Amino acid sequence: MPLPTAPTKRAALLSQQDFNVPARPKTKSSTQKPPSAKLPEALVAEQPPVTLAAPAQQTTAALPPAPAKRRRESAPAVQATSRPKRRLEGPSKLFVLDTNVLLHDPSCLFRFEEHDVFLPMIVLEELDGHKKGMTEVARNGRQTSRSLDALAEHQGSDIRTGLPLNSTGHTEARGRLFFQTQLLSYELPASLPQGKADNQILGVVEALRKQHAPRDVVLVSKDINMRVKARALGLSAEDYQNDKTLEDGDLLYSGAYALPTDFWNTHGSTVESWQQGAHTFYRVTGPVVPQLLINQFVYFEAPGEPSLYAKVTEIREKTAVFRTLKDFTHLKNAVWGISTRNREQNFAMNLLMDPEVDFVTLTGTAGTGKTLLALASGLTQVLDERRYTEIIVTRATVSVGEDIGFLPGTEEEKMGPWMGALDDNLEVLGKTDTAAGDWGRAATNELIRSRIKIKSMNFMRGRTFLNKYVIIDEAQNLTPKQMKTLITRAGPGTKIICMGNIAQIDTPYLTEGSSGLTYAVDKFKGWQHSGHITLARGERSRLADFASEVL
Repeated sequence: MPLPTAPTKRAALLSQQDFNVPARPKTKSSTQKPPSAKLPEALVAEQPPVTLAAPAQQTTAALPPAPAKRRRESAPAVQATSRPKRRLEGPSKLFVLDTNVLLHDPSCLFRFEEHDVFLPMIVLEELDGHKKGMTEVARNGRQTSRSLDALAEHQGSDIRTGLPLNSTGHTEARGRLFFQTQLLSYELPASLPQGKADNQILGVVEALRKQHAPRDVVLVSKDINMRVKARALGLSAEDYQNDKTLEDGDLLYSGAYALPTDFWNTHGSTVESWQQGAHTFYRVTGPVVPQLLINQFVYFEAPGEPSLYAKVTEIREKTAVFRTLKDFTHLKNAVWGISTRNREQNFAMNLLMDPEVDFVTLTGTAGTGKTLLALASGLTQVLDERRYTEIIVTRATVSVGEDIGFLPGTEEEKMGPWMGALDDNLEVLGKTDTAAGDWGRAATNELIRSRIKIKSMNFMRGRTFLNKYVIIDEAQNLTPKQMKTLITRAGPGTKIICMGNIAQIDTPYLTEGSSGLTYAVDKFKGWQHSGHITLARGERSRLADFASEVL
């Protein structure tokens, strides 16, 4: 049946006969407009009548180009949607640093991986105010200024587009450093004084959040009140976490490992043993080996079975070698008249008396015997064995309460009030020889004090200790940088002992996870010339033990 004829005039109505033409069956191509609908009016009038088969052929012939055209038109849209994905692969956050973060860790600029860093102008002003002096804060401020200067003067750097943080060799930093180069408009509550530096930084964070939305803008500060105010204003704020070795102090490496109760059943068939001198060696192969470290202590205690106390001396793939320990709990093995009273003290004394161990860390609560064990082993190796020439004792001069002010005298006299723990332990060690009499004990005390030098940490930089037995007390109050400064003073034949209780930190901005003692324990574990042990049980008195538990 023929199609209805096209109207000859624009907006002309179809006749009644054209309305009576039966409709075509609905096909995929029926939704396409007839080609004649797009032709000019004059050409339409000259078109001859078309049969039903003709438009079907014409329609099917015109269909293939249409998808190609749609593909060509949609190609730019796909390309446009892929561009934001490439942008999202770059820095996803903008961190605004507070001044105390730069003064706490001068290398913090390079610790944010692919993220960008922003420094407000008030931070640079505060940084300039802290650069004078010989304190640790002043040194960190000068180091930060030198890092900023090196980034700014690097060839090809443009401060307006951001300074690449990896331009000075820090390849792990893939972001950029931005400075505040223009005045930012922001509105803060009237209750916040506008002239205070902290509030100005909060205003900068607020302005950047609106300017860079929806990008995350995060304030990084060590000041708790600063973070609280930022969150109260609806701003993102975080603590500086990159300096923390551990999130939880309970995860700190203890230095000892309890063998499972079925150890001999699962490993006994493959254990090899031999005797060498006073020690027995065991070569063990089994699933317990991957959990062990060099110089880690292992012990096996089970009712009705012989106990085993040993130290891991060698690990090769799936095989470990244990060496039995010297029993310092027996009076015949007493060190300067001191015998150990529990398992962990015996482990510690084996480390302290081992000439192959150059670095020992001891942690534990008050009264566990850290200082006493270190001094007793030091006196034995200095005066009896002549392994070291003298004992050097130092500690972090951080007071628990208010500072007592200026102290007169020499370096040792100034350090005297801080060395009360040393005097108490020397008094205990001086009373061990009861047969010498008063004159003999007085001569011994004079000899002991002549071999013990008390040094201040403030004058340690640049020194080198040769054949010295160095004791660093209260090491939990040291920063990782201070700990590195002290440990690198060791020369040939020197042994360093770091002691402290990470639950008693008095230094501001230091926590159990960011303490220098925690840092040293974690970094040195597994080294064949270092060892660590956590003293678990107090031996001072029943009063001190009970107070440590309940207070």
